[in-house]
Amino acid sequence: MQVIFHGFQPKILESAGVMSYYSLGSLLLLSKLFLEFDISYSQALLEHGSNMKSATFLSPKFVLAPGSVENRWYFNIDFPRGHIAVKSFNAEVIDEAGNSVPLHETYLHHWLVEKYYHRLDVANSENNGNSDVMLAKNSGICQGGILRQHFGLGSETRGTATHVSDPYGIEIGNPDEIPAGYEERWLLNVHAIDTRGVEDRLGCTECKCDIYNITVDEFGRPIRPDYKGGLFCCYDHTQCKVRPGYEDVRRSLYLRYTVKWVDWDSSVIPVKIFILDVTDTGKRLNDSTILSPESGCQIEYEVEACSTTALTSDDCIDIKRTSLIIPTGGYVIYGVAHQHTGGVGSTLYGKVISILNYWMGLSYAPQYQFMGKEWKQGMRQVIL
Repeated sequence: MQVIFHGFQPKILESAGVMSYYSLGSLLLLSKLFLEFDISYSQALLEHGSNMKSATFLSPKFVLAPGSVENRWYFNIDFPRGHIAVKSFNAEVIDEAGNSVPLHETYLHHWLVEKYYHRLDVANSENNGNSDVMLAKNSGICQGGILRQHFGLGSETRGTATHVSDPYGIEIGNPDEIPAGYEERWLLNVHAIDTRGVEDRLGCTECKCDIYNITVDEFGRPIRPDYKGGLFCCYDHTQCKVRPGYEDVRRSLYLRYTVKWVDWDSSVIPVKIFILDVTDTGKRLNDSTILSPESGCQIEYEVEACSTTALTSDDCIDIKRTSLIIPTGGYVIYGVAHQHTGGVGSTLYGKVISILNYWMGLSYAPQYQFMGKEWKQGMRQVIL
């Protein structure tokens, strides 16, 4: 769950997720977007009679064939510049004609946007993994480089409101925070799966290893035998099984994203972005910065199959819970959960550590596809 926070005190948060196969959650403090499209180039448009500005951009083109997977990182993407307050960030996958691509054809597993700093005195060198690049993660709380994004969603992105209400804003481009000799840049990760003509659409989107015929991860390391599916099995250029004899065209796609913002001034109250993972063990061993079974955010988890009896009753629900402490507290301005197919919902409860206990709850229900259409239940926030 992603949460946007305007803080003042330490806070205990308990996150409960009802999910399928695997899922991650994130919690945001603020956000919202507006779309304007031009397939030939990225274009910025100002809203007349308003201090709000809006720009719509396109990711680099990626090409998918039936069953193929895109999971790449694009550095130095188009993004608003200057000291500003982001109010929203919306995105969706489109084709070359600018048409929205339905989830039952291209499953948007996730998209992420992260901030980083790049040295001014060198040419573009982001892909070299050297000291010319400094990653700038969100406010936490996962270990190291895990879930460090500032913006991002998945298949639920289309139609999900991301607006950060006034007077709050996500501050970017603050010259006091940019290291001397560097400039602020942004990178994009798009993970999309083409499910046209596949034998098992759900299996493809759940990244089951057997239907991808994967036994090693993207770095060539053997995958443990009990790992049935997940991110290790649907990395870039992997291929999900397609029905024998099925043929269709390769097609060029883009992630179209719209950012809405205002120029920064003293009237804007800055917020912090926290990513909460329901799989977080709460442990941080030896300052670990990577995925570890014993430490920190696991990103995904397996839901065991229900018994035959449970399948015919309401007992076939898996509930995942965790309790975490955020180093700062305050007001939750915005929250959204990211789940995959089968997820029923996600709920966040918080308790401020103070003389007067204060509880809040936030529930989120995801969007799914059914018979080629996308259905969505809205998010509701309640203060208890």
